[in-house]
Amino acid sequence: MRRTSARFTLAGATAASAVALAVVSATTASGSPAAQQEPAAAAAGPIGFGAATTGGAGGSTVTVTTASAFTSAVQSSATQIVRVNGAINLTGMTKVASNKTVVGVGTAGRITGYGLNVANANNVIIQNLTFTGSDDDAINVQYSTNVWIDHNDISDAYDGGVDIKRASNNITVSWNRTHDQDKNMLLGHSDSNASEDTGKLKVTYAFNWFDGTNQRNPRVRFGNPVHVLNNYFSDIGSYGVASTENAGVLVEGNYFENTDDPYHLGEGDSDAGSLVARNNCFVNSGSGQTGGSVASIPYSYTVQSPCTVKSTVSAGAGVGKI
Repeated sequence: MRRTSARFTLAGATAASAVALAVVSATTASGSPAAQQEPAAAAAGPIGFGAATTGGAGGSTVTVTTASAFTSAVQSSATQIVRVNGAINLTGMTKVASNKTVVGVGTAGRITGYGLNVANANNVIIQNLTFTGSDDDAINVQYSTNVWIDHNDISDAYDGGVDIKRASNNITVSWNRTHDQDKNMLLGHSDSNASEDTGKLKVTYAFNWFDGTNQRNPRVRFGNPVHVLNNYFSDIGSYGVASTENAGVLVEGNYFENTDDPYHLGEGDSDAGSLVARNNCFVNSGSGQTGGSVASIPYSYTVQSPCTVKSTVSAGAGVGKI
């Protein structure tokens, strides 16, 4: 079955006060504890596929307030925690090198103009930043592994909010609020890229607030398994999750509100993938489309009761909540 996105509505909301981050505990496939960050990154370590990510932990810490200082710091070859204090206006997509934590100070860290490009990198954390008004993607990840994108506010990117593609792997996208965004989160850029992407694109999307975003929450090609866990979908315009091109997506423990099409198989010219839905909560929403089988999730995790996810995520997602 093939689907074509059509309508686009926007809805905004204000997050409530913060709640504890440690709602879900996880271990890696080998049973070792999820990696913890240095206190400068201000949150517990990632769960799911990106659990081994440590970013700049163990390296030096630098605080930047200008675009030139920011670019120099994130492109350095050193292991480093880069603290962003103020608005950074980028004039092009800016590459982030390996072994970096890029983290906003309080609620002050903002990235405008263009976004961040995590390309051919390993071990990168992007956290507690407001991304708005990019002339391209807000965050692009390609040919990269061990990436954690956490507690950001993402809106008004010309292209994607968070796009992950080209053989990237072992990534967690958690506790982000995305809003005022059409094409939100793409996983796998092309139907013709099976040779690079098959066996890769393993991503955990957990505790994100998809707030009035139109489509691609996420739209998945080839990744199997992909885990969409305990997210809050509110006022979604065209569709929530789409599984295409041999992907396998587990949609588990999510809260769907005012979402006519929570999830389906196929999208546009892309053929259907597989999607299994388990223990979701629906409020004024459709029932979704499932089919096929999904590979087993290779890490331990706990599912929050789905009908409590709205309050948890709306209170805890976004900047200033860690």
